[in-house]
Amino acid sequence: MENPEIPPKSRVVGFIDIGTNSIRLLLVRINPNKTYQVLTAQKEVVRLGEGEFIEQTLQPEAMERAIIVCRKFAELARQRQAEEIIAVATSATREASNKSEFIQRLKDEAGLDVRAISGLEEARLIYLGVASGVHLADRQALFIDIGGGSTEIIVGDRQQYHLLDSLKLGAIRLTTMFFLPNEQEPISPIRYALIQNYVRNIIVRTVQRVQPYKIDVVYGSSGTILNLADIAAHRFFKRKLEREDEITHAQLKEVIQVLCQANLEERRQIPGINPERADIIIAGAAIIDTIMEELKLPSFRPSERGLRDGLLIDYLSRTDQSLMLGQMTVRERSVLHLARTVNFDEPHARHVARLALQLYDSGYQIGLHRLGRWERELLEYAALLHDIGAFLSYQNHQMHTYYLIRNADLLGFDQKEIAIMALASLHHRKALPSKKEPEFAALDKDSQTAVKVLGMILRLAESLDRSHIGAVHRARFVSGDKKEVILEMFSDQDCQLEQWGVESHLEAFEKTFNRPLVVRVIAKSAV
Repeated sequence: MENPEIPPKSRVVGFIDIGTNSIRLLLVRINPNKTYQVLTAQKEVVRLGEGEFIEQTLQPEAMERAIIVCRKFAELARQRQAEEIIAVATSATREASNKSEFIQRLKDEAGLDVRAISGLEEARLIYLGVASGVHLADRQALFIDIGGGSTEIIVGDRQQYHLLDSLKLGAIRLTTMFFLPNEQEPISPIRYALIQNYVRNIIVRTVQRVQPYKIDVVYGSSGTILNLADIAAHRFFKRKLEREDEITHAQLKEVIQVLCQANLEERRQIPGINPERADIIIAGAAIIDTIMEELKLPSFRPSERGLRDGLLIDYLSRTDQSLMLGQMTVRERSVLHLARTVNFDEPHARHVARLALQLYDSGYQIGLHRLGRWERELLEYAALLHDIGAFLSYQNHQMHTYYLIRNADLLGFDQKEIAIMALASLHHRKALPSKKEPEFAALDKDSQTAVKVLGMILRLAESLDRSHIGAVHRARFVSGDKKEVILEMFSDQDCQLEQWGVESHLEAFEKTFNRPLVVRVIAKSAV
């Protein structure tokens, strides 16, 4: 039994994904409040499945490479005081006739207890990893993960998966089947069509299972898909791949044509390609190309997340049910994760958020603004985060808050949304937004309006809890005479500081809304 007088400590946990092509390590520190910090994320290409898929036997050289990397990763984790290392192996291991020998060697030589997971379990973990890092809202997604030995297909929403499937299709597996070792020549259209026909025959049942579902968005994960997307970004966007990019099927097909027309050495020089994937990328490309053709998918969005992230989410969910996907959106999780990481004043932040939403809703009712549900959601998150900069320094903490929001890589948000939240938080104190600020000037007109309105409401809500004691339990805007707006503060205790705080923003309010503000305190007994 735990001693209640001893505060719980943070712990370090490692997650290792032993794939067919690569081995990945994710090392995190998990805090008592369920936040976590990534200490390191490592990846090494080992080609564990090289030469396996003909005789279903892991080759000695491949096993040796994998064991060396696993031992190094395990040593790294233990050097960082990892209390637990969770390791799983996927397609190459689960199909190998010498699977038991390999797993025993990992235990003896690397000190790892490795589980060889099924294809469906792999699909489930991929779903957890990718879905926990994207904002699905009410949309249903198709998730495609192309590994070295298998391809996982998942249909799901933000709460749960509805279909899991695992196919014996992978970049290394198909390269072994359709290419000679160290083949250098370009790939003819006939050869590529043969690969596609093979893929088409394998996926026919999966296509039938997926077709009844309404697919709103497609996410692609794994090294093959990311590398294809990066090549497309260089070719069509003239830059590296970014998190919000979407790759069309037409763009993918043009990339594949360029890859096929190049010999192996030329392929390694194509902008955006990982040279280590040059020999297997065409086989992997044929898989995603054929799936998109058969399901008539117009585009996909690449995701850097995958199985090892799913291992972490699964681990956290088993230790805290509130972190299950259906309990909290990815936006809520990422905002609270950032805020709790810097030990924010959660009661104050939540109270400011409640007050801000009351002002937002009542302001809409009286025609003070015409923003909608999207901006309302961003206001709530900005309110939760508005004081996190105090972690670095209270003086000018709004500047530190802006920096933290802009650079925290919040999951589930696009860059415009992050900019709006960061700028609204920046302007909850002191100066109003100005086009002299490059970040504000770079936004479109509607986003600039959102920053002005949300920033003004946030500074009023913050002032309404100036004492951090919840003295004002409710607030709303009502219409006064002519253009006048009345802010009613409901309180059952002294709230003079809060009133003074709000009144200090009268000029800023009128500049923002072109309407004067009057402050009125309403005692609880008067309600």
